[in-house]
Amino acid sequence: MKIRLITLPNIVTLCNLLCGAAAVVYALALSDLQTAFWLVVAAAVFDFLDGFTARLTGSFSPVGKELDSLSDMVSFGVAPSCVLFVMYQTQSGALLSGEMDPWGFAVFLVAAFSALRLAKFNIDESQSYEFEGLPTPAAALFICSAGYLFAEGLYAVRPYYILLCALCISYFLVSPVRMFALKFHGYGWRDSQNMMRYLFLLLSLAALVFFRIKAIPFIIMVYILVSLVRNIVMALRR
Repeated sequence: MKIRLITLPNIVTLCNLLCGAAAVVYALALSDLQTAFWLVVAAAVFDFLDGFTARLTGSFSPVGKELDSLSDMVSFGVAPSCVLFVMYQTQSGALLSGEMDPWGFAVFLVAAFSALRLAKFNIDESQSYEFEGLPTPAAALFICSAGYLFAEGLYAVRPYYILLCALCISYFLVSPVRMFALKFHGYGWRDSQNMMRYLFLLLSLAALVFFRIKAIPFIIMVYILVSLVRNIVMALRR
């Protein structure tokens, strides 16, 4: 069987990977967390477009599926970990002193648990219309938007809060919590699942219009909270 490597969906997926690789460089080499954020946003756009392109052209393939996960590992696993690493080293004073605080390497747990999350997703057929655990793009956008706001000087946190954030994100990546996906079963408003998705999208869009990047961390936290409440309600019904 001939394996086609160069297809339009694969090219789009590689654009995702290249954006993630560039985000790593901007974060680690230049401490430019603003540009790193925009590159991760671009990676997320390409991550959406590769699936759309595959459906449009009918170019689904096992190579494309594996390539997508490998690209996501760079853009949504390694890149956000690098952002957290720079934040930690900055707040610990290590960057100013020219030294390295070894505790900062703990933030790369996010990369490790992202790898576990992506590996599980590839073999778990129950995640077609909803997710188990926090999706890696959502985790990456939370971290990188927080990094952007941190670089803008809008807030400062103690180093151990950054480590705590890494631990919490790592847990949610592999947690058994079922989290709704923005995949619609038709587009009817009366469907309860669709209604929740529409409301979330509308509220998120309104928050982005009024608060811009500041809204992104809160949108992800609301997404997690709504998913937790939804799980509790479903468990009580059972």
